[in-house]
Formats: sequence, structure tokens, C-alpha cells
Amino acid sequence: MTYSGLIGKLLEATGTSVGDVISVTRGKEKTTGVLMPHHEFSSESIITVKLSNGYNIGVRIDGSSRIGLISKKESKTLVSRSMPTGDSKKDVAVISTGGTIASYVDYRTGAVHPAKSAEELVFSVPELMDLCNIRAKVLYSILSENMTVKHWQGLANAVADELNGGAAGVIVPHGTDTMGFTSAALSFMLRNLSGPVVCVGSQRSSDRPSSDARMNLLAATRLCVDSDLGEVVVVMHGESSDTYCHAHRGTRVRKMHSSRRDAFRSINIDPIAKVEGPETSFIGQYSKRSSGPVEVRDKMDRKVSLLYFYPGFEGEHFDLIASHVKGVVVAGTGLGHVSEEITRSIKIAVDNGVHVVVTSQCLSGTTNLNVYSTGRDMVAAGALPLGDMLPETAYVKLMWALGQAKDHDAVKKLMLTNISGEICLRREV
Repeated sequence: MTYSGLIGKLLEATGTSVGDVISVTRGKEKTTGVLMPHHEFSSESIITVKLSNGYNIGVRIDGSSRIGLISKKESKTLVSRSMPTGDSKKDVAVISTGGTIASYVDYRTGAVHPAKSAEELVFSVPELMDLCNIRAKVLYSILSENMTVKHWQGLANAVADELNGGAAGVIVPHGTDTMGFTSAALSFMLRNLSGPVVCVGSQRSSDRPSSDARMNLLAATRLCVDSDLGEVVVVMHGESSDTYCHAHRGTRVRKMHSSRRDAFRSINIDPIAKVEGPETSFIGQYSKRSSGPVEVRDKMDRKVSLLYFYPGFEGEHFDLIASHVKGVVVAGTGLGHVSEEITRSIKIAVDNGVHVVVTSQCLSGTTNLNVYSTGRDMVAAGALPLGDMLPETAYVKLMWALGQAKDHDAVKKLMLTNISGEICLRREV
């Protein structure tokens, strides 16, 4: 946004624009720095300046304030850079979708921008090119909350093309908020993987000294180059310090904190691997690379809803949603329970041909509808318990299962089949 009001007039009078070095004088106080853009959350009377130490400050401007132009910003021509390649190095594909990790800092203005090309993302961590030959492209440049089934399908096909085209692995930079949904979708859509598919993000943008983008990208690259992994995984910090990263199975991972760098956790199982510096050590069982070719099974039915039960959830609301979809994932309390009213609604939905499956809000542990009468009533109503499958994984899988099979029993069989490690019979403490 541009400056308006008094600040706009003062800037116009001196021919000053964003990126120029300016002085701001208020009484006896004088501040010198780079003029930063105005944003919608700032008052019209505040001008933002980046100091030489890299910090931004806001200065309130009044009628006695003066703004002086010290120097104009340098005009820079965007230079296209090609990434070096070497015959002795493996090829790794980078397919960017957006998010915090796919942003870069303009150190002239200090602003963070979405990368206009995947090459910009790669060149921000030049060490990647020492490990492998990078094939990079931007598939999407969106916030992760805007990802849809259509985006998942496009991504799955792009990943398969890269692996079938000789890539040793594929790195998918992605926003962290819905990365678990995307990793689950890719886990079901992609079969016979000839290399790892690594979803990677960052909790801190690259303008912050505590950014985790570089370390996460390096760990993802080493997993592609140095391991025999043939699964979809999520790679993020394993602890809050810059010590190591964990690789989490794509169907068993969840973001458990809004801002910590080690926000991601494997639920009910150990992470698949630990990447510490150049060393990768596998912790649990994993699927190894196949000889290919990678197959894509990307048909999905979007008419599925994920509903969290809560005290007071009215059957009327459940009935309304169930009447517009083909499948409902219920995240019940404890062992998977809902109220008597919702149990009656489940029966109505199932009688009308809607698939109703049940998971638990507890995440750790498993559903069990055979312990209490509430659960047994739910089973009698037609609800299908899914063991310890995560609610978001169940949501993605039900869409995928409805896209693969139309017969009710066939869909049920798919939901109860452990396809990509989404169901665990043994849970880690």
C-alpha cells in the first residue's frame, strides 16, 4: 500500500519512493534508513523505516516533522540464472507450491515476497546445488489454506512426471498449515514410488535470523540423494534448536504448534528418519524405492465433510450437511463417541447411502466402538470406526476411496485397508 495524507504529501514533495534512503526529523530526533512500504495495519500518520541494523521502526509524523531524501534506490535488472549441473550428481526436482518457505527477502527494502520462480528459492540456499542437480519450477504460488483437491491432483501428476523422468526424488515446498492434508493426498494418489516425495516447509520466513527454511531444505535434499526411501514424507525441525530434522510419514503427521520450529509430530508412531547434518538414520520401518514407473490414481470425490463432535451438536445440523455429501468423517470424543442425537442422525445418513466413518479427536490412541453402549449403538447405526487414523487423513482418504470405487462395500474395504501406513495396529508410547 502507498502512503497517503500528510506523509504522502511530504514524500511527493521530495520525490521519495519506497526503497529510497531517507531522513525523518521530529523535533531533536533524526532517524535515517530505507523507506519501507505502508501496510493496512499501520496508522496513516506512521512512516516505516528500516534502520541500518536491519530492524524496522515506525515514526509518527505531525505538522512539524520533516522528511529528506538522502539517496534514491538502485534500479536492478532481473537476471535470469541457470543452475549448474554435473554428470556425477543425481537429479532432484523441486516443485514449489507456495507458503512461508517459498518466499525470499529483498534486502534493499527488507520486504518478504513470494518467489517468482523456483530458481529464486533454490539460489537462496546455494548449498543445495552442491548436493545434486536441481530441476525447479513453481507449480502454484498460493497460501496453503487455499489448496484444493484440484491442486493435489495437479501436484500428484507433476511429481509422477519428475520421478518417471529420472529424478532421484521430489521436494515440494509447501505452506505448513495444511501440509499434512497434502502429504496424505499424495500418499494415496501415488503408487510404486521410485524415490521419496518430500513435503517441506518453514515456520519462520527467511527475513528472520531464526528461519528454519535453509536447514529443512538441506535435510529434504539429503533424504532424496542419500537414502533408499520410497514414500511421501514431511521434513521439518525435530527440535526447536538447529540440531536435526525429522522425516514424518505423510499419513501420520500433524502440525501440533502454531509457531514452534519443531511443530510437526508423528502421531502414534516414531518418525521414519532423523537427518542430522550430512547423516540420515532411519528410526522405523519404511517403504523402499521401487523400480517404477510411478502410477497416479488421482480420482477423488470432493463431496466429503469432516465434522468434530462437541456437546450440544444438533442432529439438525448433521442432517443438513449429510444431505449434501456422499461421505462424512466424524471426529468423536474419546474412543470415537457422539451423542444419542447424532447417533440417530448417523443412521439416517447411512440409510440414505452416505458413508459415515469415525475417528477420534484424541489423536493418540485409537477408536473403539465396542467398549461402551454408545459406541455399539453407533456401529448398529452404520458408523465405520477407522482405528487410529488421523481425522484429516481419514477425510482425504474417504474422498480418494469414493473416487476409486462406487460400490458401498468396495469403499468400506478400501477405508479399512492400510494403504500408506495410515492405520497402525501397534502404537508407540
